Amino acid sequence: MRNRGSSPRVLMGQRGASAAFMPNKFVFPGGAVDAGDADIPLPKALSSACRDRIEEQSRPGLSGALAAAAVRELWEETGQILGTRGDWAAPPPDWRGFADTGHVPDASNLRFVFRAITPPGRPRRFDARFFLVDAEALASDPDDFSAASDELSHLQWIALDEIRHFDLPFITEVVLAEVAARAGQDNTPESVPFFRNDDEESLFLRLHGRAMRE
Repeated sequence: MRNRGSSPRVLMGQRGASAAFMPNKFVFPGGAVDAGDADIPLPKALSSACRDRIEEQSRPGLSGALAAAAVRELWEETGQILGTRGDWAAPPPDWRGFADTGHVPDASNLRFVFRAITPPGRPRRFDARFFLVDAEALASDPDDFSAASDELSHLQWIALDEIRHFDLPFITEVVLAEVAARAGQDNTPESVPFFRNDDEESLFLRLHGRAMRE
């Protein structure tokens, strides 16, 4: 998000018409966690509050891999760098482009704001965590997308009050409502919405980062 205090905008791009999943839709940068993301060092890690909320109803240790994947996917799809100056000993292949910028990933400014599991019966299902970060935390020019891959087109900062004019997936609209509600706040939320769909029921839960009772 940028212009948090005046006209808040979020970074989005359009998926290709031939994409197997959500063709032509405007979406946030993001993607799957790679096997090696769990081993990526994070000199500046997620806050403990975000970590606890992520790992509620998830396997322990997942938060680091999710944060690393968020930094990597942001770089790959937009060319934006969420990192601090630093050297790598031997970056994995899918991190070499990021490492070549002279940065190591910085997850300390990421705020975990939403989790959603898609309903059964869809051609593709996902269990997604959504992070919000202020554009001021970027180490790159927020208007420079020259290093972006071609996975998303029409990369742009969209004003929250104009987003209704874009073709969005349903869950993206739901997440954007939460983002809009948090536009004036940069603190870690007390709880995080969890839109959970499974074979038995659909639930809208809240994650508080507390241990589950037996």
